[in-house]
Amino acid sequence: MTTQPEQVLEDNLVEQLETLGYDRVTIRDENDLIANLKTQIEKHNKVTLSDTEFERVLNYLDKGNVFKRAKTLRDKFHLNRDDGSSLYLEFLNMEHWCRNEYQVTQQISVEGAYKNRYDVTLLVNGLPLVQIELKRRGLELKEAFNQVNRYQRHSYWAGNALFNYVQIFVISNGVNTKYYANNRRQTFKQTFFWADRDNNLITQLHEFAEAFLEKCHLSKMICKYTVLHESDKVLMVLRPYQYYAVEALIDRVKNTEKNGYIWHTTGSGKTLTSFKAAQILDDLPSVEKVVFCVDRADLDYQTTREFNYFSEGSVDGTDNTKKLVDQLTDETKLIVTTIQKLNTAIHNRRYQDRMVPLADKRVIFIFDECHRSQFGETHKRIKNFFNRAQMFGFTGTPIFADNAVRNIHGKRTTKDLFDDCLHKYVITNAISDENVLKFSVEYWGKLKRRNGKLIDEEVAGIDTKEFFESDDRIEGVVDWIIANHDRKTHSRDFTAMFCVGSVDGLIKYYETFKAKKETGKHNLRVVTIFTYAANEDDADADGNIAEPDFDIRTDELVNKHSRDKLNDFIEDYNAMYGVRHSAKDSKAFYTYYKDIAKRIKEREKDGFNDKDRVDILLVVNMYLTGFDAKKVNTLYVDKNLKYHGLIQAFSRTNRTLGELKSHGNIVCFRNLKDKTDQAIALFSNPEAREIILMEPYGDYVDQFNEALTLLLSIAPTVDSVNELPSEKEELAFVKAFRNLIRLKNILGGFSDFTFDDLDIDEQAFEDYKSKYLDIYDKTRQGEEGEKSSIINDIDFELELIQRDEINVAYILELLADLHATSQKKDTKGKSDAEEKRKAISDLLGSEAQLRSKKELIERFIAEFMPKVKPGEDVRQAFKDYWSTERMDSLEALCAEEGLHRDKLEDIIEAYHFTNREPLRDTVVEALVEKPKVLQRKKIVERVTEKILALVRKFDDDMGDV
Repeated sequence: MTTQPEQVLEDNLVEQLETLGYDRVTIRDENDLIANLKTQIEKHNKVTLSDTEFERVLNYLDKGNVFKRAKTLRDKFHLNRDDGSSLYLEFLNMEHWCRNEYQVTQQISVEGAYKNRYDVTLLVNGLPLVQIELKRRGLELKEAFNQVNRYQRHSYWAGNALFNYVQIFVISNGVNTKYYANNRRQTFKQTFFWADRDNNLITQLHEFAEAFLEKCHLSKMICKYTVLHESDKVLMVLRPYQYYAVEALIDRVKNTEKNGYIWHTTGSGKTLTSFKAAQILDDLPSVEKVVFCVDRADLDYQTTREFNYFSEGSVDGTDNTKKLVDQLTDETKLIVTTIQKLNTAIHNRRYQDRMVPLADKRVIFIFDECHRSQFGETHKRIKNFFNRAQMFGFTGTPIFADNAVRNIHGKRTTKDLFDDCLHKYVITNAISDENVLKFSVEYWGKLKRRNGKLIDEEVAGIDTKEFFESDDRIEGVVDWIIANHDRKTHSRDFTAMFCVGSVDGLIKYYETFKAKKETGKHNLRVVTIFTYAANEDDADADGNIAEPDFDIRTDELVNKHSRDKLNDFIEDYNAMYGVRHSAKDSKAFYTYYKDIAKRIKEREKDGFNDKDRVDILLVVNMYLTGFDAKKVNTLYVDKNLKYHGLIQAFSRTNRTLGELKSHGNIVCFRNLKDKTDQAIALFSNPEAREIILMEPYGDYVDQFNEALTLLLSIAPTVDSVNELPSEKEELAFVKAFRNLIRLKNILGGFSDFTFDDLDIDEQAFEDYKSKYLDIYDKTRQGEEGEKSSIINDIDFELELIQRDEINVAYILELLADLHATSQKKDTKGKSDAEEKRKAISDLLGSEAQLRSKKELIERFIAEFMPKVKPGEDVRQAFKDYWSTERMDSLEALCAEEGLHRDKLEDIIEAYHFTNREPLRDTVVEALVEKPKVLQRKKIVERVTEKILALVRKFDDDMGDV
């Protein structure tokens, strides 16, 4: 049976789109695209434009990057006409999204840096708003994603850059189809399947087109459910479960007076969903106010910030109750506040005169993580005060009868307070859709299995504070973490959290880490924060996560010891990071809290400085709920957890972030096996363990060795990779070895991992890795042609094999050792030197980040190092050599491209500071001769790539040289 060709897939899709109401149009190139745009804008606006008028429109459209153009698309253009009159042109009908003009075309050719031809383009009012890239059945979907990335680099910016108006990309190989927003910064992990309301995936291209590409639905996704993220200046599009949740909530408000709640698992993008719901409700004339309620000061800060990311200035943070009352009684429609402040506003007599008129207004309340402190008198007061209020809750872990905590009102469930569940997306859905990661739960070595049960051999059946906080046990845990932290966090590329059972235990842990650091046992950056209260010793009693209290009571002496320790630990933090924090009062304490949060959360941002990183955050309760940081991948647990508290804490680790982060690591120093199973059963189903938890270590060993068998059938020896007869066989080798490095990435996170368990030794694995990188280099050198290689769009996932600790500084240590060995003139000395020289060469070839430097370093070894006399500093000789080579390369680049030397250095310095590609105008300014407008984009693209290549070769991955 032959595989369906890509062209047949494409033709069938276009025919289907015609049946869905798209007009087929033939557009060969940009000239045709522009001519069609004029016709469609005239048709949509019911106007005829002269050529000069349309030229003004085209000039207006040809400005800014993707984000700026997304705003232009949504605005109207004030056109001054030739006869002196004026009118407003609309590019997209945002309010009545079905009333737009729809066309489909295929195989548009655009020439930028290289000539590219796009598969299927959907035009709305003449602008290309959806681009569909197809691969034939059997090819991996990631190839289509990488092809889109290539087009973005090579040609979307060409000419009038109309393809930078694309809002949504669709990629498909017929059987798998995904969509995503036009955002250059995202990875393949941020592409989504569409689904029906019950979370059943729609993957086949034909069914996807019927459901997602239907004209009104597609326009709705662009007009209502694409979000412009103001802080990062990127587009975001809602996932299907977010879409259904918002639609259900809006329907509830429009057609009923009932309440409801949304159950979307932790980590699935609840803030974006709630923002979009609030934004749409805010636009409804029948709604007086939309109040987004959180019940913790940190979430007040975080949620306000996130809302303003989505729409700059849309939310004013409410620092005090008076400010909240002002917002409730002025023109502000969307408010973010805490439930405590809201309680004060309706309960305190000083505000009653101003608040009373609101009692009969239609106010919509959206509660974030509605399972927490609303379960009490405050919730009841809000309902009693606002007669026409509708209340909606969002939660990742609802309260059911099984996990409800009894209080003065009895056991109250989420349904008791919020009525029906309007939409459900549980953790098994999110893991299956790859929207969150699985957990790898590992138990400390002293927890053993006996008769099928997991027990602690030292204290079987004992569960006492005295045992858990004993000095010997705490020292043993700390020693284990020191020994295994790097493998858990990929050599500290990620941050770990460590939750413990009490403040006393935390203090002991912190001081043990500190003492071992002072004696040179480790150099981990351990930070901590905790609150002290009269009942702090009982924090671990019931397995639930208590709400932290930010009110620092400086006049109480009940826990003076804890307060003094906290002050000492904050001073350690200040010394480590060069800051000045304290816990002198609640405001100062909260500022310290926010600084820790920012330091951890912003690790995921471009340009983050490694000197600001946190390795381990030590807590009792803080940050275990509501804190999202993609660069957290490990949770050490020495604390009783259960039900929603356990799922919430574990879920700090499972946000998706590229290929390197394959799962969330959970290391338990207590026996939480039964509690984990109970929590999984409650929040998904009893059979969900295999979906939510990673497999045991031995299973991945077996998978690796099985995958190795396939690799060896393609290339039995390392040298046989050189003899693969065609690109087809090379492609098979690349896929086989890539599977090995994916499995090796998972295995490396287990504390039990050793190469002795694998059917290949470490040196052979490294040798195959070198050949894998050789193929990568070869295919990338041939990227200039449109179809230069069938391997061109394969993702080599180099982040899985790049070791940050292997940098130029590390190589210099080896060179110094090689130089010392080469001074020995006897036979053994020569043999040892030759062996070390080969090892360095192999290392340069097997590390992706060093390959661009390989030729330069090997030339230093061959030509310059022999001139370094015994006793002279090899490092200094290398620095001099490297500096000279870098200067020569800068001069050469200036000569090749006609650049001002000082302006080139300014560009490089700015790049190091921001870690962002130089702006086009900056590069043009650096050119001695300014190119003509039509040549400018191509020249800037070429020069920018050469600048970045120079930086990669001479400046990146240097270490402390």
